[in-house]
Amino acid sequence: MEISYQYTKKRCDFGRQALFCEQGPELCDSITTNVAEHKHYILRNPVHEPIQNTPCFSQQFINTIRAEYTTTGANHAEGGWPKDVNVVDPEATQRYRRKIEKDDTYIHCVMSLSPGLEHYVLQNNAIDMYRTYYAEMASLPPIEKSSCRTVNVYRDVAAGGGRPISSICWQSEGGHCFAVTYVDVDFNHIARAPVESYIWDIENANYPISTLLPPSPLLDLQFNPRDQNTLIGGIMNGQVGVWDKRQHGAAAGLCAPHVAHRELVRNVLYINSKSGQEFFSGGPDGACKWWDIRNLNEPTDEMILDVVKSSFDVQTMANANGVSTLEYESTMPTRFMAGTENGFVIGGNRKGKTPMEKLPAKFEAHLGPVWSLERNPGFLKNFLTVGDWTVRLWSEDCRESAVLWSPPHRHKVTAAAWSPTRLSLMTMMQWNGVMAIWDLLRRQHEPVLTMQICEEPLLRVRMHDGGTLAACGSKKGNVYMVELSQNLSQSDKNDKVLLTAIFDRESKRERILEARMREFRLKMRQAEEGSPIAVASEVDLTVGDKDLAEATTDYMQLVKKELAAM
Repeated sequence: MEISYQYTKKRCDFGRQALFCEQGPELCDSITTNVAEHKHYILRNPVHEPIQNTPCFSQQFINTIRAEYTTTGANHAEGGWPKDVNVVDPEATQRYRRKIEKDDTYIHCVMSLSPGLEHYVLQNNAIDMYRTYYAEMASLPPIEKSSCRTVNVYRDVAAGGGRPISSICWQSEGGHCFAVTYVDVDFNHIARAPVESYIWDIENANYPISTLLPPSPLLDLQFNPRDQNTLIGGIMNGQVGVWDKRQHGAAAGLCAPHVAHRELVRNVLYINSKSGQEFFSGGPDGACKWWDIRNLNEPTDEMILDVVKSSFDVQTMANANGVSTLEYESTMPTRFMAGTENGFVIGGNRKGKTPMEKLPAKFEAHLGPVWSLERNPGFLKNFLTVGDWTVRLWSEDCRESAVLWSPPHRHKVTAAAWSPTRLSLMTMMQWNGVMAIWDLLRRQHEPVLTMQICEEPLLRVRMHDGGTLAACGSKKGNVYMVELSQNLSQSDKNDKVLLTAIFDRESKRERILEARMREFRLKMRQAEEGSPIAVASEVDLTVGDKDLAEATTDYMQLVKKELAAM
């Protein structure tokens, strides 16, 4: 290693050369002597000044006159009462006080005297500023501040990552685990990425606690409401299977291929049974099948979702409606609902004997597929649907149209879910990564809160049983755990009564409109047939037009008179 280092620099890089020369001092300013002040100057010579190198301390005591304070007050009990009023009788004084307070002059007098009184009260320094005044008055409710925040992100840990999320399911009874399925396939339903699904713990976002390996991509997973370790799933090849959370890897049981669905299985849901081991499934093939976990060799029951117009019609798979989502309420064990790919919501009854009894209800919900379908946890007759860039609220009593619906959004609405604890609140996912929170008791024309969760599209949402957490799944395989504020997760004592009034009012309005539309269609049908009743109705309509014309003429005449008088 060289000890010395040679550094070279050109002369041109040194800058301009400095030139120095000798030069005498320059006087900048001169202050002349003041002769008048010079006469007052006295020369002292010599001068003696003592100096001490230690500080001086002094202490002194004095007795002051002690101030004595006394508290006195004036009790103004009587005075200012008329002679005819008995001041001892409280009823007489109260009666006279109410009489005076009702007088208009009393109000004006109090209003005119209050500024002066307030001025002297503010000047009185004897008022205790640390005392709590008017403690007997009821406190005002705090101002509501709706907010939400992302508390954790659970990313796809598979090789390659970024698989779209197809379903999210929470552990029952407020558990701390949730299952997530990922699907990344091409046009021919061939997997382009690993097919495993994961079970996550809320507290650990680094690695899943369990991995499930199906033979084909899983589209849906559901926890058993009675057994926290058992899960059922619907597979893309049409099979349904059972997994155990404690056993990582392959399924504990799969149904046979010859009894499986003809197409993929979109949804699986547990039903209310004594054993707690029964569930049903649905898919685009248009069939709903009921299964028993203890014997997956064949389904226990099967129903074709083909809505017939009469009891003599035969249901066929060729006319069946493909299932896009399923809904089941445990308090109604024999009934279920299915959202179809052609925009219908079909109500089913498993115990029906005829085809019309099995499928008694049909709602024309959307023009496209129904992406989400969920009953309100407090009002089972009302349910929401997602499709056509809108969210609609329906009632089983009104089948013609929805009772409430959101305006069409600029970005596609992919999923929505009710809050299990606040009955009027629902969360909505959009294609632009925005989560919108709607509260029907606060606003019905716009959401109470919107949050940009991510940049990629949001596909799924599932609320926790506690109502505070919402798991939102995105297209890139991320699950965003969103925590809602307290006012968005709790219901007040009057919320159920107010929401009941809203649903009843809107349902009644829709029933009135349905009756009016039926009358209008009947008149149109009679007009086409040329019946005399139709002619009479046309005459009535003409009379109504004449009345409208006369009212318009009278109004225009009044307007002209007013303009002429101005």
